[in-house]
Amino acid sequence: MADYMVVASGASSRQVAAMAEHLEFKLKQQKVDILGLEGLRQADWVLLDANDVIVHIFRPEVREFYGLERMWVDDTPAEIVKVGGDA
Repeated sequence: MADYMVVASGASSRQVAAMAEHLEFKLKQQKVDILGLEGLRQADWVLLDANDVIVHIFRPEVREFYGLERMWVDDTPAEIVKVGGDA
């Protein structure tokens, strides 16, 4: 399906939409084909399909509800990178 999946959160619907729009802009600048962009209107959960990379951007409550991370629950260490906010 994809080589990589990115799961990220924005603090609000406005921030989720801004993150998705900025990512789409930057990918297009790099000549990366965007195969799909879903959920931008509501911006609770935006899915951006860049062929080999699928990006999910959530509001925190929505991310917790769907729990995509649970699909990979095993003993394999996961790389989690937190940008901004309280560290």
